[in-house]
Formats: sequence, C-alpha cells, structure tokens
Amino acid sequence: MINRLITVLFLIVFNAQAITHAYAGNQEFDPELRQLLTDAINSSESFDDKFHAEVWLLDMSNRLKRFIKDEKTRLTMLKQIHLEASRAKLQPELVLALIEVESHFDSYAISKSGAQGMMQVMPFWLDEIGRPDDNLIEMKTNLRMGCTILKYYMDMEENNLHKALARYNGSAGSKVYSNKVLIALSNHWYKS
Repeated sequence: MINRLITVLFLIVFNAQAITHAYAGNQEFDPELRQLLTDAINSSESFDDKFHAEVWLLDMSNRLKRFIKDEKTRLTMLKQIHLEASRAKLQPELVLALIEVESHFDSYAISKSGAQGMMQVMPFWLDEIGRPDDNLIEMKTNLRMGCTILKYYMDMEENNLHKALARYNGSAGSKVYSNKVLIALSNHWYKS
C-alpha cells in the first residue's frame, strides 16, 4: 500500500511538472484533451477508482504519444489495454511493452509468419477456439486473445517472464525476444 501511494504521489508530481512545462506561457490546457481524459476516466471499467484511472491514463498517454499521435485513439487504446490486461491478471505495462515490440501499436500489422494485430496473434488460434470468423485486426479481439495467451504462458512457466515471453513469441529457449520486451518495459512503460 505504501509503495502504491509513493508511486501515485510521484506520478502526480511528475505529471504536474510535465503539464506545467508543456503548457507554460499563454497556452491553455487543450479542452478537447481534458474532455477525452474525463470521458476515458469516467468509463474505465478496470480501474480501482477514478483517481487511479486519471493518473495512469495521463501518464501512459504521454508515453504512448510517440507511437499514436491522436489523443482520442490513444485513450481508447489505453483503456482497452488496461481492461484486457487486468481481466487476464497481467500488468498493463507489460502488455504495452509487448505490443511495442510486436507491432509498435499498429492494429493492422501482419508478420511474415501471419501473426496479426497489435499483439501479433496467430490466426490458427481462431480455429482452435471455434471462432474462425473473428477478426484479429479488431483491437478488442486481438487484445483479449493476446492477453489470454500470454497469461496462459505466464501460468505455465510459473511467472518466469523470460520463458513465458519466449513461448508467446514462439522462440522457447531464447532470451532475445524476452529481453527486447523487458527493455521496452523498463525504458518506456514501468512506473518506478
């Protein structure tokens, strides 16, 4: 509880400084962004409370800006990522790091091996679960399946991130992929 409180206080100070710096001078806070954040916070089903939603969405939105320029798209994406990661009992920041490595947040990404969407889910999974008509390019479907698959591998590997991520990527026995995800997590998404 104390660590969470310290993290929240740090984020408040950090984000207050970032907002002050970004909107210094005669510029005003963008009312559209304010409304988007308010709407996102009020409709966030996976957060413990509105304050936690506000802090996390603002912080992650600032971090995601380099990949996704449109504010509304960023907030929609972040809410869905948080929802699906939380549903699967995964850290949303880990899912963000995995998506960064897999697709750079491109919902339309298709790999050489045929993996699709932000989390690069293989189409054979649709047949495996009896839903061949589902669309892996659709963000909600992709995130739901990708988070479920990752959680399965996390449980299988007793929360060993290297092994679970290697299974997710189809590179069991190698740490190349898992190191990329963990570096992205540490450098871009972890809130410490």
